[in-house]
Amino acid sequence: MELGSSAVQRISQRAGLVRSTTYEVLESLRQKGLVSTFRKKNIKYFTAGEPQRIIEDMQSRTDLLKNDLPRLQALQYKTKNQPKVRFYQGKQGIKTVLNETLEAHELVGFSSVEDLFTSLENYFPKFVEKRIKKKIPLKVIMRDSPESRKRKTLGREQLREVRIIPSQYQHHGGMLLWNDKMAMFSLRDELTAVIIESKELSAIQKTLFNFIWNSAN
Repeated sequence: MELGSSAVQRISQRAGLVRSTTYEVLESLRQKGLVSTFRKKNIKYFTAGEPQRIIEDMQSRTDLLKNDLPRLQALQYKTKNQPKVRFYQGKQGIKTVLNETLEAHELVGFSSVEDLFTSLENYFPKFVEKRIKKKIPLKVIMRDSPESRKRKTLGREQLREVRIIPSQYQHHGGMLLWNDKMAMFSLRDELTAVIIESKELSAIQKTLFNFIWNSAN
């Protein structure tokens, strides 16, 4: 602004910038309407806008943002409240998900205990030990089998409460609910798991769990 109308070379020397960088900055300011240009003897000159006009322009942009603020805040709120979904595969993926459940104050869910022992071999007993050490109680619904009845017998000492449903309700996986999260497992063929973080979706699944829990033995 002190230089008035000046060529790029002079402006770059005063600003202490290389010519190419100075030109890019000036072009950006021109596109924003903060400087104007003209040519004289085939040399391009740049002129800073009037200070008052620059202030008015910036104020106008600020007013536009203020007017649009409710919409932007609504978009931000919507994004924050969208469910977060994460997928995991393989034994290590299942282990990762189970380890995350150890942050819970309480776990509830459905389980196919035979599939857990078959798929995770020696890991699952270690997971149970970690859960007990952290004093995390578990309520779990299992389909009827010798192993599920054994789990029910061992329930108190392993901080586990078991309800059993008829064996005709076949599935090869499980689901765990804690905090505002739910994890679903597929334990046959391809080992996969998904974690969904959603207060509302978790509440729906918790309601379904409670209904079945109160109806089971």
